[in-house]
Amino acid sequence: MSVHETATEPPATEPPAATTPPAAAERAVVQPAATEPAAAQPAAAQPAVVQPNGAPHGYASHAYAPEIVFDAFDPEHWPNPYPRYAVARAARPLFPTPLGVHLVTRYQDCAAVLQDDTWSHAHEAQLFHPGVDTTDLPASFLWMDPPDHTRLRGLVSKAFTPRTVTALRPRIERLVRELFDAIVKGDDAGEADVITALAYPLPLTVIAELIGAPAADHPDLQRWSRALARGFDPDPLLTPEEREGRSQAAREFVAYFRGLIAWRRAEPADDLISELAAVEERGDVLTEDEVLATCVTLLVAGHETSVNLVANGLLALIRHPDQYALLRSSPELVAPAVEEMLRYDSPVHLTTRLAHRRTELAGRTFEAGDGVVLLFGSANRDPAAFAEPERFDLTRYASQPPARRHLTFSLGIHYCLGAPLARLEMELVLRELLRRGLTMTLLTDRLDYRRNLVLRGLASLPVRFEQPGVPAQRLAGRGSGQRAGLDPS
Repeated sequence: MSVHETATEPPATEPPAATTPPAAAERAVVQPAATEPAAAQPAAAQPAVVQPNGAPHGYASHAYAPEIVFDAFDPEHWPNPYPRYAVARAARPLFPTPLGVHLVTRYQDCAAVLQDDTWSHAHEAQLFHPGVDTTDLPASFLWMDPPDHTRLRGLVSKAFTPRTVTALRPRIERLVRELFDAIVKGDDAGEADVITALAYPLPLTVIAELIGAPAADHPDLQRWSRALARGFDPDPLLTPEEREGRSQAAREFVAYFRGLIAWRRAEPADDLISELAAVEERGDVLTEDEVLATCVTLLVAGHETSVNLVANGLLALIRHPDQYALLRSSPELVAPAVEEMLRYDSPVHLTTRLAHRRTELAGRTFEAGDGVVLLFGSANRDPAAFAEPERFDLTRYASQPPARRHLTFSLGIHYCLGAPLARLEMELVLRELLRRGLTMTLLTDRLDYRRNLVLRGLASLPVRFEQPGVPAQRLAGRGSGQRAGLDPS
């Protein structure tokens, strides 16, 4: 699911204009039972196949490659799913799942679906959240097709044009500097959880200010957003508590924005919610329910992807010190570096599509109503699309001819509305790192990832930031309570 949208996007074979891992996982192949099960059914009805560690994961073998079993939803491998993606992608382009949809593993097939109006994005709730009312999972234009998608997108797209985003640059630069000031304090060195000290407050503050949500409300907005972001994952993979948490967050979000809209009707301001409220009041384009769902969508989508981009990007630099050294010596690579970060460790790992009518994909016939899950994380490392795709290379999008466009921000009419803003936020984080001359050291041997599948990202990222030549002893005695973003308890 792409979490931002807009009307146009660059050709799939060209990169955007320059404006701006870990230990190997276990094998992704197992020997399933000799008999082939029936067609994919809901998880509870699907015969289990044993994983290498002996735990059942619910995936069934397939007639044309029965020796390969691919469980893209196995949390054990979520810290590094890429070795399993590589095995699956090399084996075949499509994998059945107990969710009743096929996983699409290769770049060419994913790109084709994204740009083909035979495939609809209006049915993700039907595929992943059957029976869930829209009040419990508001998504607005995110899960719509034209003409409603076109109408609603057009009302908000002007807030995310390159010109509008460029005008935000001074504010984002100030915010980035303030956040780094809090991390390194006055002695040019500091320790922080990047998630809580930088990756969350930066994009959340930017999108909240753009929409018109007061700063005092940001903690509630973050809490509700996290619950909804987890709730975008397929319902069979959520706990009852997570499903209830999603519903509760959605209700509180809607109530919050209903009150904010009423306030902005009485006291309009220079923000997006005032503009949407004015349009809705005229009654000719937008209903109140559409305004509410759009506000929720923009708030959640406008920062959750960027949280993962910032954290994944900094982690990639830490794990590839040669590339960070290259960036420090060649700051003109900042914009291409952002593109490589988006490709290498995608903050959005998958999206869905449903066939409007009978069609073919990768040699298989799909009937109207059949669904697929496009694995961006796999497609972005497809060797048929990218040279040495497992290599983190900051020059990839600076070379000629240009590298193929990654799919992280999708393609076609659902191309990411917030792409320019997300790129700018990451670019300014990198420029501030370079301006301060900071080095980064990872403070843990075992990273904790959130349970999210659609919006895959880290739960925490403890890092020491310091300037070369600053003695490590300067950090001694500061105590964990003095480390920005780290819980002193």
